[in-house]
Amino acid sequence: MKYSIIGTLVAAACAAASAHAQQYPTKPVRIVVPTNPGGGADIQARLVAKAFQESIGGMFIVENRSGASGTIGADIVAKAPADGYTVLVTTSLLATSATLYRKLPYDALKDLTPVSQISSAPQYLVVHPTVPARTVKEFVALAKSQPGKLNAGSSGSGSANHLAVEMLKQRTGIDVHHIPYKSGAPAMTALIGGEVDFTFTGAVTALPPIRARQVRALGVTSLKASSATPDVPPLAATYPGFESANWYALFVPAGTPALIVSKLSAETAKAIKSPAVRDFIRQDGADPVGSSPQEFAAFFKREIARYAEVIRKGKVQVD
Repeated sequence: MKYSIIGTLVAAACAAASAHAQQYPTKPVRIVVPTNPGGGADIQARLVAKAFQESIGGMFIVENRSGASGTIGADIVAKAPADGYTVLVTTSLLATSATLYRKLPYDALKDLTPVSQISSAPQYLVVHPTVPARTVKEFVALAKSQPGKLNAGSSGSGSANHLAVEMLKQRTGIDVHHIPYKSGAPAMTALIGGEVDFTFTGAVTALPPIRARQVRALGVTSLKASSATPDVPPLAATYPGFESANWYALFVPAGTPALIVSKLSAETAKAIKSPAVRDFIRQDGADPVGSSPQEFAAFFKREIARYAEVIRKGKVQVD
């Protein structure tokens, strides 16, 4: 009798949770973006928010809460009620921050649940036209012949492009001088002006000056060539496994009902398959993903571990 009652209660709870997930959302959903308006995360958050509204109804409201390299927005979501009505759309900074900052007000692995990866955007290794290197191998040979002489620009200490520089240093043994800027745009301006010799940067920043022949692209950090620049070889062709992408993804507070997590993940995959969203993402030089919660959770853990090794070995410190 006792076990029968327990079984009934469990079944009732499951039925209630299922009904709640089917009715979701019954009120506005807050999508927190931990960056300024107009950036990659903001644009992709608005893309999926629009797709969610058209597919399942309800209101999905994007709210920008920038600061502290994305940790302010992440903390807001980590501490929000686990009911599916607060969602985080963030970047790979969430993985690198876990090691870059000694003290965070949240634990990314314990306090947030991965939902789905929206897309992955590789970086380009670009050099000033006066740099006498046409391939990655030639560039590495040049750097080795002039230890400490080549300057690498980045969008700041601990940024995705700074860590790509560190990865290249550690993989090849080159010695270059890192010069951090406030963001990717001034770093690219410095490269075009000859203040630095090279940088890693995303497609949005890289493609216009590449096409204008203001800079020269030597490689891309995805494992395969990008559809946007099929003539630019991946660094992995020279250094197998070399990969450094800035990705965009959805998270919710830990404890959010699994049925809602699955629903958001399925809707993300559905949105990415639509021509409007898929083509827009590819237009920005990124690759659509749409992974399951399980796939993305495993990927996220690997990213934290992978970048932790780079950061510790390179003794990277944030400004």
